[in-house]
Amino acid sequence: MSEDVRLVAWVRGQVQGVGFRWFTRARALELGGMSGFALNLADGRVQVVAEGPRERCEGLLEWLRGDDTPGHVDGVTEIWDTPRGGYEGFAIR
Repeated sequence: MSEDVRLVAWVRGQVQGVGFRWFTRARALELGGMSGFALNLADGRVQVVAEGPRERCEGLLEWLRGDDTPGHVDGVTEIWDTPRGGYEGFAIR
């Protein structure tokens, strides 16, 4: 059984105004077992916080870095931590 983790990722590029947060939520729900959110930041990035099994969070990160996202991703910076809890489902903020 996989350990639960917390992934925080900051996605740079043309990722606002293109449905990026909606598709991120849809991908997280498709992978299943994760909670968290996707949030537009004032500097043009999208912040993604996901908590759940490591392999599912890694799958979401792989998708964020892939070619199947809306808009255009120039880069993703991530940190890994222990889960903090407190999220119900996966939200768009």
